[in-house]
Amino acid sequence: MDEVLQTPGIASRLLVIDISYFLTAVLFIMGLKRMSSPVTARSGIVWAGAGMAVATLVSFLYPGMSNFELIIAAIVVGSLIAWWSGKKVAMTDMPQMIALYNGMGGGAAAAIAAVELYRAAFANAADAPVHHSNVVMTLAVIGGIIGAISFSGSLIAWAKLQGVLNKTVRFGGQKFVNGALFLGSLAVGAIVVLHHGADPMHVTLIFVLALVFGIAMTLPIGGADMPVVISLYNALTGLAVAFEGFVMNNAAMIIAGTVVGSAGTLLTQLMAKAMNRSLANVLFSDFGSSGGAAATGPQGSMKPIEASDVGVMMAFASKVIVVPGYGMAVAQAQHKVWEMCQLLIDRGVTVKFAIHPVAGRMPGHMNVLLAEAGVPYDLIADLDEINAEFETADVALIIGANDVVNPVARTDKSSPIYGMPILNADKAKNVIVIKRGQGAGFSGIENALFFLDNTRMLYGDGQKAAAELVNAIKAAG
Repeated sequence: MDEVLQTPGIASRLLVIDISYFLTAVLFIMGLKRMSSPVTARSGIVWAGAGMAVATLVSFLYPGMSNFELIIAAIVVGSLIAWWSGKKVAMTDMPQMIALYNGMGGGAAAAIAAVELYRAAFANAADAPVHHSNVVMTLAVIGGIIGAISFSGSLIAWAKLQGVLNKTVRFGGQKFVNGALFLGSLAVGAIVVLHHGADPMHVTLIFVLALVFGIAMTLPIGGADMPVVISLYNALTGLAVAFEGFVMNNAAMIIAGTVVGSAGTLLTQLMAKAMNRSLANVLFSDFGSSGGAAATGPQGSMKPIEASDVGVMMAFASKVIVVPGYGMAVAQAQHKVWEMCQLLIDRGVTVKFAIHPVAGRMPGHMNVLLAEAGVPYDLIADLDEINAEFETADVALIIGANDVVNPVARTDKSSPIYGMPILNADKAKNVIVIKRGQGAGFSGIENALFFLDNTRMLYGDGQKAAAELVNAIKAAG
């Protein structure tokens, strides 16, 4: 290394790289900070993207870099695919797109580990000197295992959310099989580390076991829990990238991986808390596959109402709280909903939007939809901010939400969602639910809210129903 540093121009190049990586770290951290607020989230993404661009470009200066044509071709192809898919994807498909892209990150980290481990294995087989220490080999193995698990697990999560894989696979002793796969991967990894690479077959076995474990761990998890699982795999991807950053002695990878891993871990904890469930319960329980019903079903019947009556009710209300859910995303009704709310605001009605942390199919799903429609940020409130206001609301308008407003979470200990914090929509004077049919929610649990005396059901597609409400409010005079 000393000889490399004495080569003309190399030392200055390394200095530029170090400074650039420091700038990358600053941009990543500032970008993440700005993403914490809806007002600055878009600029935060731009800042973080600029950091990634700096890290990518400066990598071309690294001593010993070669195959520039292949690297540039890969960047161009990857960028075009990302641009095209990003423009084409519907908001309802965003969660599975995130799962897919996250899986690619884990796969990339695993690929880096594979290259280094195979290099050590072939060197070991040829009795050539091995340049990696046991510490570096250990980090490569751990990062490779984690990245492979994130890769295959994320692909299964994508398949479940996309509807490609609708079956939840469970069998007796499944947890023991999964444990054997994971421990087996670690055991083979230990052999590779202790024998400085062992042989290529050992390296291959590490990744085969890890990939199969990622699949086996995700298959039993139901669709309702996929947002939490995606967040977990996001954290694992970041951790894998950080480990491989140490292997490659690349500060940008270490920083980016640590930031992503930390953010993913916090997000996973927040989502699990919002569902009042532990991560172990998400990963190893049966909830979320076919759901479950309470010991006693809801009493009473669902009572329909016409859009004209709802329009009059809201037009002469003092306060209306709108609770959006995945149904609004499916119907792409956010623009019509905001048009309706603008009419109410013009009439002097106080309008607010209530967002549950796990509304939709990913964190922030509803916030993005409402921002897309132009809803001001000061009208959007989270669960803790808005719950006390439902008692003073004349109308709680629920559009496509289900489990996050189910009152059995407060009252029925036999319900699988008992204890989950919910939006107190049932405490409003009148509750209007826009829903296409009478089916249960994503978790499969019947919603007792729909049967309450103060609840009325406005059946139909969300966008069509919102358009009818717009006309009804206009006709109210």
